[in-house]
Amino acid sequence: MKTHIKLLSATIVALLIGSAHAAVTQEEADQLKTTLTPLGAERAGNKDGSIPEWKGCPDLKAPLDKLKAGDRRWDPYANEKPLYSVTAANMAQYEDKLSEGVKALLAKYPQTMRLDVYPTHRNHCAPDYVYENTYKNATRAKYVTNGKEDGVEGAVAGIPFPIPKNGIEVRWNLNMRWRGVAFESKDRHYSFTSSGQPVLGSQAHQFEQYDAYQEGLTPEEHAKQGYPNFKFMQFVDQPTFRAGEGLMVLDSTNCTVQDRQAWQYLVGQRRVRRAPTVGWDTPDFVVSGSNFFDEVFGSVLSCNERYEYKLLGKKEMLIPYNNNKLFSLTEKEMFGQNHHNPDVLRWELHRVWVVEATLKDGKRHAVQKRKFYVDEDTWSTAMFDGWDHSGKIWRVSISPAYYFPDVPGMLIHNDFLYVLDGAWSTRGVMYEPGFQMRQIPMKSKTEFGPDTLSARNIR
Repeated sequence: MKTHIKLLSATIVALLIGSAHAAVTQEEADQLKTTLTPLGAERAGNKDGSIPEWKGCPDLKAPLDKLKAGDRRWDPYANEKPLYSVTAANMAQYEDKLSEGVKALLAKYPQTMRLDVYPTHRNHCAPDYVYENTYKNATRAKYVTNGKEDGVEGAVAGIPFPIPKNGIEVRWNLNMRWRGVAFESKDRHYSFTSSGQPVLGSQAHQFEQYDAYQEGLTPEEHAKQGYPNFKFMQFVDQPTFRAGEGLMVLDSTNCTVQDRQAWQYLVGQRRVRRAPTVGWDTPDFVVSGSNFFDEVFGSVLSCNERYEYKLLGKKEMLIPYNNNKLFSLTEKEMFGQNHHNPDVLRWELHRVWVVEATLKDGKRHAVQKRKFYVDEDTWSTAMFDGWDHSGKIWRVSISPAYYFPDVPGMLIHNDFLYVLDGAWSTRGVMYEPGFQMRQIPMKSKTEFGPDTLSARNIR
């Protein structure tokens, strides 16, 4: 009897903590050096050539010295013209290339919303060490869960599941995608009233860092460090009533070991306090509460997963891509009354993974279902749609991708979030003075802590 009990207990523990399935075979992983790109996308173009073959980092004669200093970023495709435009009047012609959310936006604003579609460029790339680690991760990474939290073991400095078998693996590829190592930027975050008036939620100096992408890091070293991943610090200087506030978020690649940690400094209280609600469907105070924290930049990691993820497959879709033009514009040029200015957003045809997220039984969230459209090259969420509990499409997120040759790669740094029965918001608008976005050396572990937050924001 004791033996049976021990065996049963061991089986239960294995089910709770074990991987969702075995890693891919070596034969499958070898596709990353032949038919697939080093990060897992299809290397070949499509049949009619509207999606080209991936050939690695293009030489676009980028002004690297200026970019590294944080100067305004240049537009490598400034001379290109749209191939065609999609509007409410002709969207039926392109229906299979449009998300439900984009179709809803075109239908809601038939006179002013459109998609200008340009030639497709597949210019996402990464350093060689990221390619090498992605190849290794393919056969060593494991998805783990304890029944409440989940995470990844055995994966560092690369995509954990470059040949995904299910939706949760795509989700973790999104959380652990290549987007550089450490940056600082100066950003503004706006919400807009139903009448189209901009409201500055915050103007801030921001730092972001990705510890899991330290060059030379091994899975064993990463585990000893507690699986650190995304680190974020924000120091607010506008509007006046929020000046001096601070926010810090630390995420890991394995929530079974380390949950999200977050702190906030409030000037009125003159102290740093834990901020456990920074995540999921808590209204995001950075943009005056007009979106939820888990809608930022394509839905960032939050521990204690609330959704079941179903991989629906891959398809060709129009997504916002190579939008470097936005970096050179004023805010007035970027914004329309009810939505972004369609003149300034560039759309391209790309292949995306489609993942449907449905709220788990017994879990709470204002958004009952989401559908994510994840670019195959970058593993970034180009768009996602959200439905309310009555089954009505409710929220639409659009995240433009930008080419950063100094990283190198395509990165997301802002988004547009539309609430179809209300207002809209945008995060990550670059502003002067000084610089836009620049790479910096990684900060030490002690610099990302509550003491730094309080010291920096005392006024």
